[in-house]
Amino acid sequence: MSQFGSAVEYALHSLLYLARAGDGAARSARDIAEFQELSVDYVAKLFTRMEKAGLVTSIEGLRGGFYLARPAEEISMLDVVDAVEGQKPLFECREVRTNCVLFDETAPAWSGRGVCGIHAVMLRADAAMRASLAQENLAQLSRHVANVVPKVHRQAANDWFQDRGAARGQGARNRG
Repeated sequence: MSQFGSAVEYALHSLLYLARAGDGAARSARDIAEFQELSVDYVAKLFTRMEKAGLVTSIEGLRGGFYLARPAEEISMLDVVDAVEGQKPLFECREVRTNCVLFDETAPAWSGRGVCGIHAVMLRADAAMRASLAQENLAQLSRHVANVVPKVHRQAANDWFQDRGAARGQGARNRG
């Protein structure tokens, strides 16, 4: 079982489409959903979570959509994970150490004293993972994708979104 669900992956891809849209250009949740072959409701829920977290801003109406609420350099992978999944821990200690057949019905005080050694290891792992995710940002991810995806495909995707926006009379928008 993975720590994070596919929602994080779809949210990151959705944010990449916004990052590539250019300054002030909005993308509709419907277009992003159709481009990824996802349900519009699912993508709308992702954007609702990301908007509540301050990652995206919306423009209402037929010509509306979403755009990044702040520069891609200021949106960390941790911001996205926390927005989509919440700040759930990597590990949840169940204090198993106090459940021993030798303790009969009542565990001795020493058995639950201090932080469990297993929990301590997991807390350090959780902190390391969060620190790593905090160091990576959307701009870095976007540059990486630009180096991997052929230019012709990037241009075709951009054209697809622009054609969809033009059909609704949507162009670049000023965020001010």
